[in-house]
Amino acid sequence: MIEHLTTKETFPQKKEETKTMADSLQQAYQKLGLSKAVLEFALKQEAALQERFAAIDRVAEINQMKVLAAMQKNRVSEIHFAASSGYGYNDLGRDTLEAVYADAFHTESALVRPSIMCGTHALTVALSGNLRPGDEILSPVGKPYDTLDGVIGITKTPGSLAEYGITYRQVDLLPDGGFDWEGIRAALGERTRLVTIQRSKGYATRPTLSVARIGELISFIKKIKPTVICMVDNCYGEFVEPLEPTDVGADLCVGSLIKNPGGGLAPIGGYIAGKKEYVDQASYRLSCPGLGREVGASLGFNQSFFQGLFLAPTVVAGALKGAVFAANLYEALGFFVVPNGSEARHDIIQAVTFGKPEGVIAFCKGIQAAAPVDSFVTPEPWDMPGYSDPVIMAAGAFVQGSSIELSADAPIKPPYAVYFQGGLTWYHAKFGIMMSLQKMLEAGLVTV
Repeated sequence: MIEHLTTKETFPQKKEETKTMADSLQQAYQKLGLSKAVLEFALKQEAALQERFAAIDRVAEINQMKVLAAMQKNRVSEIHFAASSGYGYNDLGRDTLEAVYADAFHTESALVRPSIMCGTHALTVALSGNLRPGDEILSPVGKPYDTLDGVIGITKTPGSLAEYGITYRQVDLLPDGGFDWEGIRAALGERTRLVTIQRSKGYATRPTLSVARIGELISFIKKIKPTVICMVDNCYGEFVEPLEPTDVGADLCVGSLIKNPGGGLAPIGGYIAGKKEYVDQASYRLSCPGLGREVGASLGFNQSFFQGLFLAPTVVAGALKGAVFAANLYEALGFFVVPNGSEARHDIIQAVTFGKPEGVIAFCKGIQAAAPVDSFVTPEPWDMPGYSDPVIMAAGAFVQGSSIELSADAPIKPPYAVYFQGGLTWYHAKFGIMMSLQKMLEAGLVTV
């Protein structure tokens, strides 16, 4: 007879064991190119963040249960992972996935498709489907992200909404980041059909909008013009807070699956969630009038989409911890960061202003060097399609362009701010930030 082995070891570990683990971790990091000076400085910053990290985990737990409830309500089963082809008629998995998204975002309907190629495409589909010649778009939060310039017609581009007689107007935020209430009131005219609200900062150093502030803005607009469509570009914001913009009055909420809601598993895709009328209108632009959402094969992506959504709350939590860590580390070095080290978070993006291009480039080189894919590649600024200035992008990702994975990018223009986001795990996000500091140190741009 074999007796069960038992152990009297308890936690916390003995001091000798703790020291051994710390030494092993230091050796692991040093093998990956981190100096002892960078590691000690970074770990000191991390030690002060445990309360913040615990708060992030609590939000992730709430969102995890929300997604789980949506999946259980819609009786997700293995049959929903089956692929469809051709027209995609009666794709049970696709239709169930969209019902899950609608329930998770507390909306009437959702469109979740691999044929939506990116966040900009999702926004274009939503805009094109719900606007007609003579309508006007209003942005009450300043100019949207650069890749929408051609879509709206800010930059003269073939096929833009401007070519179809749809005009655009914006009201800039006040210098302190507040809403220009009187400016918005004056801009809401008879032709204003849709208000677009970009939650995240884009290539700007303004504050990201909280769900509460978005709700306040929508309420103000609806009191003036109840029939206007309020659409939120939710990219980088999903599952950062317990509520989404659709919980506070947004008629449409739009995003990319290779950002937060795809959980790092979605290889492509986007979503449009909101009121059924507006989602249906978008579906007629995504496919064609008369067919709408009835066509569109899932092509075997359903399992990745379901599983990615399930993992998304915890993946987003890891990315958020990385953003908080980055803010505190670079703020301690004297750089201007948005949000700052103690502010509440409303998206996964962390902006760090270096004031000169060398800082941006060195930072991005560090992020690339920390990647699991293409870590040996050196990122360089280049003229990317859709951008008015050279852009540098660091992203050694499993999915090209996936910004829920460890990544950083920036336009090479004043004030020379870099925008960091992602990390499929907290540990990878942490290492990426430490490696960015290592490259800054090696370039003689900082001392620690």
